[in-house]
Amino acid sequence: MKSPKRTTLCCMIIVIYFSQATPNLNLESIVHPLILREHELAGKEPLRQKRAVASSRVAAEEYTVDVEISFENASFLEPIKTYLNSLSFPIQGNSTDQATTTILSIEVTTVCRPTGNEIWCSCETGYRWPQERCLHNITCQEHDGFPAGHRCSCLKGLPPKGPFCQLQGDVTLRMSVRLNVGFQQDLKNSSSALYRSYKTDLETAFWKGYSILPGFKLVTVTGFRPGSVVVTYEVKTTTPSPELMRKANDQVMRNLNQTYKMDYNSFQVVTSNETKFTIVPEIIFEGDTVTLMCETEVLSSNVSWHHVERHSDLQNNSRFSVYTFVLNNMTSISRLTIYNITQGDAGEYICKLTLDIFEYESRKKMDVTPIRILATEEMKVTCDNNPVSLNCCSEINVNWSTVEWKQQGKINIPGNPETDTDSGCSRYTLKADGRQCPSSLGGVRVTYVCEFISEHGARGSKSIEVTFTSVANLTITRDPISVSEGQNFSIKCISDVSNYDEVYWNTSAGIKIYPKFYTTKRYADGAESVLTVNTVTREWNGTYHCIFRYKNSYSVATKDVTVYPLPLEPNIMVDPLEATIPCNGSHHFKCCIEENEDYKVTFQMDSLSFLAEKEVKGKQVCYKYNFMASSVSWCPKKLNIFCHFTNAANNSVQSPSMKLNLVPGENIMCQDPIIGVGEPGKVIQKLCQFSSVPSSPGSPTGGIITYKCVGSQWKVKKNDCISAPINSLLQLAKALIKSPYQDAKLPTYLKDLSVSTGKVKHEVSSFPGSLGAIINILDLLSTVPTQVNSEMMTHVLSTVNTILSKPVLSTWKVVQQQQTNQSSQLLDSVERFSRALRPEDSTVLSINQTNVQMRSMVIKPGHPKAYKQSFVFSDSDLWGNVAIENCQLGNLQRDSSIVTVAFPTLKTILAQDVPGKNFANSLVMTTTVSHNITLPFSVSMTFKNINPSGAVPRCVFWNFDLANHTGGWDSSGCYVNKVDEDSVSCICDHLTSFSILMSPDSPYPGSLLEILLDIISYIGLCFSILSLAACLVVEAVVWKSVTKNRTSYMRHICIVNIAASLLVADSWFIVAAAIHNHYHPLNKTACVAATFFIHFFYLSVFFWMLTLGLMLFYRLVFILHDASKSIQKTIAFSLGYGCPLVISVITVGATQPQEVYTRKNACWLNWEDTKALLAFVIPALIIVVVNMTIMIVVISKILRPSIGDKPSKQEKSSLFQISKSIGVLTPLLGLTWGFGLATVFQGSNAVFHIIFTLLNAFQGLFILLFGCLWDQKVQEALLKKFSLSRWSSQHSKSTSLGSSTPVFSMSSPISRRFNNLFGKTGTYNVSTPETTSSSLENTSSAYSLLN
Repeated sequence: MKSPKRTTLCCMIIVIYFSQATPNLNLESIVHPLILREHELAGKEPLRQKRAVASSRVAAEEYTVDVEISFENASFLEPIKTYLNSLSFPIQGNSTDQATTTILSIEVTTVCRPTGNEIWCSCETGYRWPQERCLHNITCQEHDGFPAGHRCSCLKGLPPKGPFCQLQGDVTLRMSVRLNVGFQQDLKNSSSALYRSYKTDLETAFWKGYSILPGFKLVTVTGFRPGSVVVTYEVKTTTPSPELMRKANDQVMRNLNQTYKMDYNSFQVVTSNETKFTIVPEIIFEGDTVTLMCETEVLSSNVSWHHVERHSDLQNNSRFSVYTFVLNNMTSISRLTIYNITQGDAGEYICKLTLDIFEYESRKKMDVTPIRILATEEMKVTCDNNPVSLNCCSEINVNWSTVEWKQQGKINIPGNPETDTDSGCSRYTLKADGRQCPSSLGGVRVTYVCEFISEHGARGSKSIEVTFTSVANLTITRDPISVSEGQNFSIKCISDVSNYDEVYWNTSAGIKIYPKFYTTKRYADGAESVLTVNTVTREWNGTYHCIFRYKNSYSVATKDVTVYPLPLEPNIMVDPLEATIPCNGSHHFKCCIEENEDYKVTFQMDSLSFLAEKEVKGKQVCYKYNFMASSVSWCPKKLNIFCHFTNAANNSVQSPSMKLNLVPGENIMCQDPIIGVGEPGKVIQKLCQFSSVPSSPGSPTGGIITYKCVGSQWKVKKNDCISAPINSLLQLAKALIKSPYQDAKLPTYLKDLSVSTGKVKHEVSSFPGSLGAIINILDLLSTVPTQVNSEMMTHVLSTVNTILSKPVLSTWKVVQQQQTNQSSQLLDSVERFSRALRPEDSTVLSINQTNVQMRSMVIKPGHPKAYKQSFVFSDSDLWGNVAIENCQLGNLQRDSSIVTVAFPTLKTILAQDVPGKNFANSLVMTTTVSHNITLPFSVSMTFKNINPSGAVPRCVFWNFDLANHTGGWDSSGCYVNKVDEDSVSCICDHLTSFSILMSPDSPYPGSLLEILLDIISYIGLCFSILSLAACLVVEAVVWKSVTKNRTSYMRHICIVNIAASLLVADSWFIVAAAIHNHYHPLNKTACVAATFFIHFFYLSVFFWMLTLGLMLFYRLVFILHDASKSIQKTIAFSLGYGCPLVISVITVGATQPQEVYTRKNACWLNWEDTKALLAFVIPALIIVVVNMTIMIVVISKILRPSIGDKPSKQEKSSLFQISKSIGVLTPLLGLTWGFGLATVFQGSNAVFHIIFTLLNAFQGLFILLFGCLWDQKVQEALLKKFSLSRWSSQHSKSTSLGSSTPVFSMSSPISRRFNNLFGKTGTYNVSTPETTSSSLENTSSAYSLLN
């Protein structure tokens, strides 16, 4: 063998022959492949006997000889291969006596080629280097494609000693060939003679032919199938080359009888164990990228892939990729890549390589497993800062590449992931607190996803819905809130639970919002709190938190509010308020504000707009415009000028109007550079800060001063100017009540007010405007507090003491002359502060000032002591006592505060009572209780008797509702208990008359008018209820007798419903009176219900009266039209009950949510706040007017003479008929309610109240008499019912024979006119209930309706 370093090509040729004797050859260098092969086959029974080379046995032996051939030129190899392939085997060698040699096959096994500086020896198809060579020699690893230590196909350098490339292991070739003969069914029967004959002949030919194949062992016919005759058989051998297989097939053709007509071109070979089929990965999950790879030593790129279950060949597309290539010209490799594999891709795959007649096929089944992640799908996590773990585990534990946790939701609450590869589980630990959980309805949902990722790209995930909840899940208004000053906004915060201890709002700084700005309602399945700001200031700019607290847990929802600066309309100071300009003159107008912001300001006059000029003076910024009268087309003229402020948000506000009067110049007499010009008698107003009144530079003077042109000069008519310090406090008070922190600011402000008022006593006593400003301040501030402590109350009373001092009383007289209610306003403010007082330390609190004193006591649990307080004012020589017995105190709520405030000087400034022209002449003491009183309460008071020999004293209290809510003295509920020489003892303990149904004002309680109306009301109501009940009973008894025609039927339908509605309404009226004690209802819900039913049923009475009137009008006017009974009933009931129901429901729905449906002093529709009473007054009065019109039409038609009548002769009868008609129609049509129109007006005469109450209280009696018993058919029906029909007929007969004609006889002229109205004539008696003719029905209609 030549050295492998030479640059020549060498090949090893294996020669297989058999001989009957041992050849005389030196086989030392070449027999080792055979010897090795025999070792490899040790332990196996050889299918063909092999003999050792040195054996002397004569039997035929098969030998394998390796021959090495070297070429200097590599091009010689292919011709040699071609020559060898062209040989026809077996080849008979020389025969001798000792031996006969036959060459079975010659094949090239190993080829060594120079590659660079190396020699690479590779195996031909079907051959491999033995494993030991691959272990001990260097392989062409990068080109081989096989791991080191396995059988390989290429070595670097030829091994110094054999063996060379060897045949691969045995393979079973599944082959088939077609015989072009007819198929017989016996070929399907393996025991048939034909089958055995075919099998024997074919196998003999196959043995002879395929024995030339290297490693041939066995050939077996396995069956026959139609298609001519297709023979299937198996050949067990080593892998042959295509060329050698063709030679073997030729041998088969030559050795087979020609009668079988074998088709040479039909040979097919399928081998299954020549292909290495691998699948990566072994465990396949859905989503993996899977690689199926086939490797075979057969060099061919004709590879196909087939999916058995889908019966489809696989081609390149988006999910499948097939790549086939030949490696080192020795190995064919085909790779099928399946991307994102699914369970539908599972099944058996076939890799098939085709080369000539060979099909190298390999099958493998592949399973696809879904990734199943086990986890709890839903969890609830409370935001309490406690750790919570989310767990995910894979059902199949593999070496996962990574496990990722993701979250999706409105909030971000991260956690820490931990993965245990041994268990295939991952844990995600998180912690959430209340700040991370903005609450919403049902909680905030965050989806956490655990995703397991395999090494080959499969992803399996599981979603865990985590609901983060606080104690309450809050939902807040979603829309962004952006407003300008002066506008409004509201934020609604909804909780999904109703269990909470406290609800409040605060700012981001933790300052609580004043409770009056928000309302909270609790429902069965939740609660809501609404923050409402009607007038926004820039203090509201910021972030607000809605907080629901339950024990120590808080639920918080957050909302941002953006407020753009914009001056409030009351804060825009204009000058002038009113100005007079000559037709050829000019005038400067200006609008000033106390801030320097970047606003766009224009002056607006009619449709004209002018830009303003800005001027800054200290803290005050003014915008000016010089108006020229010549810019107006005509003169004289009156104009209104406004200035518009527009901010960055493009919102605007309009200033108060400035009135401009253009007049001819000759009429102007008064001229002043500051005040302006005017005609004689002209009165103008001007803001004090723009007038000649001096003001301090720090803050402007407030208020308005009024001038009048007298002669040629302006004179001050009224000075309501407010001093600069007081005006500053007033502006702060107006801002404070709009502030979200007003309760927090109030204590400091009250202290400043007390100090400042004490310093400006002179201004207060000199300027009524300053006094009025302080009263307005106290009135504004008294609406703020929910609780007042003793220090705050001390500051309030200190301020009150100053303004009630004797030097200020003269100023009070000026205020009284202006007919204002500021004294009543002051008293009301003090009472509000008193009701809010909550002393901190002691149960008894005493505050003493010169002009005001206060005593209070807190009701503690147990047996409270009697409340007895004394007040002494030595400077005023007045004293008084207040006492409440302990039995009364026991009815009060726990921790209630009783506060009494006494004023010695207030008596001189409170308004006098108009009827008596009397003034209070003693102490004014006001006693309040912090909680509402639900039971009767009695207060005893003793006053010093200043005039022991004077007029009889009356015990009165100040009623704030009197005199159009300006207040007045009222004695209701109070009476004099005892009068001594020096003292007067009073006791105060505080039903409703009928007239309040129409009148917005009740008579004064306790007055003679009230007592008279009460007596009339309740006596009349008793008679009415009994009468209405009797009416319904009578109607039930006579119903069949009196409803035989359509007109009578509808008339009695109306009568019955009027009576029933009025009966129910009167009953509810009594209930309403019983549950109200004049001052407040004993049960608010019952009062609302009573008011609703009174409203509904009284309206029903009116609408049934309207129905009755319309029926009368219909029967008298539309005499040729006749509607059916069902239509009439439908209209009647819709009108009688449908309309009242709609009106009543709308009224209560529109007013009750604001708790202004009922009055404070009666269970009836409110008048003062909402004018809800109009929902009864307007429909009632409209119906009264309509029915009055109908009655006039009826009377006019009755009076209209028919042809041939002589009116003069029937005058007496006509007057009687008119009187009777009015008497019948008035109570039935509700015309008595017309008197209620007079009671609507304030101060109406008592006569109207009495007449109205008298007529309506007895309306039930009137309906019984005129609507029921006066009906002749009813009378006759009753007489017949009680077996008096004979008397009735005799009476009827005697009446008809009388000298005078009955009024409603058909012979009567009046009755004839009734019939003429209906177009009928005749002599029928009107009471005859004929029903067989429509003419008769119409004839009796007038009587039926009028009687």
